[in-house]
Amino acid sequence: MGAIGLGAASTVYGYSLERHWLQVVEQPIAIPELPEPWKGVRLLHFSDLHLGYYLGITELEKIVDRINQERPDLICFTGDLVDEGTGLLPLAVPVLQKLQPPLGKYAVLGNHDWRYGKSRIIHEALQSAGFSVLMNQHAAIQKQESTLYVAGLDDVLHGVPDPALALDGIPASGKVILLVHEPDYADQALQFPFVLQLSGHSHGGQVRLPILGPLITPPMGQKYVSGLRYAGDGKLPVYTNRGVGTTILPIRFYCRPELTMLTLT
Repeated sequence: MGAIGLGAASTVYGYSLERHWLQVVEQPIAIPELPEPWKGVRLLHFSDLHLGYYLGITELEKIVDRINQERPDLICFTGDLVDEGTGLLPLAVPVLQKLQPPLGKYAVLGNHDWRYGKSRIIHEALQSAGFSVLMNQHAAIQKQESTLYVAGLDDVLHGVPDPALALDGIPASGKVILLVHEPDYADQALQFPFVLQLSGHSHGGQVRLPILGPLITPPMGQKYVSGLRYAGDGKLPVYTNRGVGTTILPIRFYCRPELTMLTLT
């Protein structure tokens, strides 16, 4: 009976408390030879909202308010705006429009945004909300006559990622941050001159156990599961955000939803 009670209590905790217990993770990111104007810039990274049955507009409003409280300089979203359907998007767009960082906001699509044939609708919703949606493209961000580049790739599992195309036109000396939904793509990204990769997709496992770690991780989210890791013997820093929403089951355990505040150094 004790084990049954403990299991029931854990389930209630994971369903009713932890999945709503948003954590802001502060993480400095060292970029070699970063131009002076970019030192100290605060980049808010979030991922995997999974708008739908388990995360609605009320929850989204709280998340947006929390992001705005952090006063980021720029915002990057690394995919899975929706879980399955797109019915909430008309209500979500004006909420996401409230995110107005001075250096802009940038996004890529995730596998859930692709898998149900609604990628065009989701792409347009993000654009309507003010995001630059980067599909094998890059954006040049200006600050005090210095440029930082954000490149975004198509979804790895359902699209056709093309890093060479995303980098086309960027000078060899340019500092380029890569947005790609699936974190394990970092092993391919190593072949290109990115200084940082930001990803989501794994949800950090969503359910983790002490010592054992995540019980289940998705394809292309099994190596760089959460937090700051390095690909290629330290060559490429990879930050995997645990995500905000949930999928399959509305439960998180030892794996709080995350907003990441990255400070460039």
